[in-house]
Parts: sequence; C-alpha cells; structure tokens
Amino acid sequence: MICRLCPRMCGAERTEDAGGGVCGMGTLPVLARAALHFDEEPVISVPGSGSGAVFFSGCQLKCAFCQNYGISHDGFGKRVSVARLKEIYQDLIDQGAANINLVSATHFLPAALESLEDAPGVPVIWNSSGYERAESIRLLEGKVNVYLPDFKYALSGPAGKYSGAADYAEFAIPAITEMLRQTGPVELDENGAIVRGTIIRHLILPGQLENTRRVLDVIRERFDGAYVSLMAQYVPMGRACDYPEINRPITQDEYDEAVDYMLDLGLEDGFVQELEAADSKYTPPFEISRFTSSKPSKFAFASDEKSIRRPTTSFVRRCLIRHTKD
Repeated sequence: MICRLCPRMCGAERTEDAGGGVCGMGTLPVLARAALHFDEEPVISVPGSGSGAVFFSGCQLKCAFCQNYGISHDGFGKRVSVARLKEIYQDLIDQGAANINLVSATHFLPAALESLEDAPGVPVIWNSSGYERAESIRLLEGKVNVYLPDFKYALSGPAGKYSGAADYAEFAIPAITEMLRQTGPVELDENGAIVRGTIIRHLILPGQLENTRRVLDVIRERFDGAYVSLMAQYVPMGRACDYPEINRPITQDEYDEAVDYMLDLGLEDGFVQELEAADSKYTPPFEISRFTSSKPSKFAFASDEKSIRRPTTSFVRRCLIRHTKD
C-alpha cells in the first residue's frame, strides 16, 4: 500500500513486513505488549478488572521525550496476523478485561479495522497521540466506543521542536472533534466503567506552561462533553537529554499552576494525576515472549469526602482536587 493514513502523509510504500515511512512499519501489526493494564484512568482500568491494553510498535509522531521510546522509535515488538490479534483480544477478555485498549494503532489502521469486524463484546478504546487525520478517524465510526487521545500541543513551537510536528494542533483539533462527534458525552455504567465517550489527555511538560494553558483553553472552548485527564507523569526519557529545558521532571509550582488553571476554566469533568506519578515504575515493561496479565496497582475514585490534596494513587477524580483547592 502507498500510505497516507496519518498527518505525515509520507506516501511510503508498505508491504506486510516492511515500510520506509515515518513509522517504519509494514502493514501487519507489530505488538510490544498485550496485557491487563491497571495504570490508566480508573474508568478505564476499572478496579478489579483492568484494561486489555494492546501496545503497537512504531509511531507517526516520534516525540523526543517518549516514555515508550523502545517501541515507538526502535520498533521493538513481534509481528502478528489479524487472526492472532483477534485471539489476543479474546484472551484479554477471558482474563477479565473491562475493555480492549488499542495503544498507538494508527499506522496499522486497516489491520485494526479488520480485527474489529466482529465486535469483541466489551468497549473498544482508541488510545492515540492525537496526531491523526480526521478522515482516518472517520473510518473507525461504529467500531470504537471510546477515544483516548493525547492533546500534546496547542503551540507550534514546542510541537515542532520536540515532536517534529509544528502542524500538530492543525490535525489534532479536527481529529478530536471527529472523535467527540462519534461518541458524544462520556457515559459510565453502573460500576463506573466507561462505555462510551472521549477522554482528552494532556501531559504537562517542564517549562511549557504556556502550551498547557493554551491546550486547556482549546478543550474548554471546543470539546464540551469530553473528560480531561491532566497528566503529571513526565520523566525525561528517550532523547530528552538533548534538550536541557525538558531534561527534568516538572516542579511542584508547575504542577500547581497547571491544576489551578484547569479548575479556574471550569474543567471539572475528568482526572488529575498526582505529581508522584512522575516515576519510571509506571512505564510498562515491554516483552514479546508471551502476552499475559500484569500485577494490578490501586486507583481511587473521589467518592469520599476526605480532604486529601494528593492521595497515593496515580489518578484521582476531579472533585477530590476541586473540593480541596485553596
């Protein structure tokens, strides 16, 4: 195939097992991990169940600081057939997965679509960098129940510098608009698990608070009905050492400013990640010897009224922060 699936539109010729495009992948899926994952937002990981996360190798965005650098840039993983991919979905469901969570599958879109011809029986999540073509997202309508895009940049400067994609927002905004059109507002079941909707993630980068503010402004102005997930887990990885200004975790002051700005905008539906999540232990291990489950970690919904500013879980529901804001 001549590939124009992502905003790079590089026109690379891709065969089943080889490709010379930005993603560096052929058309058959390459997987780095498939396992129950317990470190997502609680409506996704669902305490007691876990999310059936399938991590695809390769990426069209190539962020210098990527925390999954080994699979996004270096292509670590194992090639599988579409038939095997379907079997992996079922295996995860048999283990108790609350959903099937496809992580960075954009460059394998035709194979992903084929694997979803028969609905797996649990919600399907499209977990992506946000750097998508709306035309490609439109092909997923009726097959994906939940979209989990990053919205990394609203400013072209950092987008170009750290991800080689100065046009990031030009594509991410219409792509997320299409996602939200398909799903409508977030819907949860009686157990608090997401069954439909869009959750927009934003990772706070060190020294880039203006970018964070502009991202949150766009979400407030354009994406009514979506949840927001403000993430603080940045750890310098990949080639972050080439950029001294981002070769550090975010500070307490940066974290507080970002959280306060989000709440001042009235963005109260969603999640705020604790600052203590900036730890490499939250980066999942990638292995191809087998596809299996991983040991769960705890999450808490903000259902109690205790005045705890930063609890010991990786994500907290928004009202726990809102009720204790100074």
